[in-house]
Amino acid sequence: MRETILLFHFTDREKRNKIAGALFPLKLKIKEVEKKDYLQPIGFLAGNKDIPPVEEEYEGEELGAEMLVMAGISGPRMDMVLRAIRKSGAGSIPYKAAMTPTNQYWNPVQLFGEIKEEHEKMHGKKE
Repeated sequence: MRETILLFHFTDREKRNKIAGALFPLKLKIKEVEKKDYLQPIGFLAGNKDIPPVEEEYEGEELGAEMLVMAGISGPRMDMVLRAIRKSGAGSIPYKAAMTPTNQYWNPVQLFGEIKEEHEKMHGKKE
């Protein structure tokens, strides 16, 4: 599977373009995921041919914020990606994750919920 960055709910074109420009030299695939595809497994969205798609389309609420998922990227390469995004001037992306053997079967809504919960616990914002 090719190294891929999945972008969810990036409505600010300038921010999205800054991220794409920063990651272009790293030769990563960048995929903007449409809301209707939020029931698809993360692994399927990232191009893992062993994970089948689901037939239904998502009709629920949009994610509460932007989310970026790195698939097929690990170690020093992930550090390079994060550094490039930070230097791009795109601003903060609090909800970031790496695709794992476990979460590749989750859909974006499930993954966002997990990341959001962890983020709130780390920053003391849990209600």
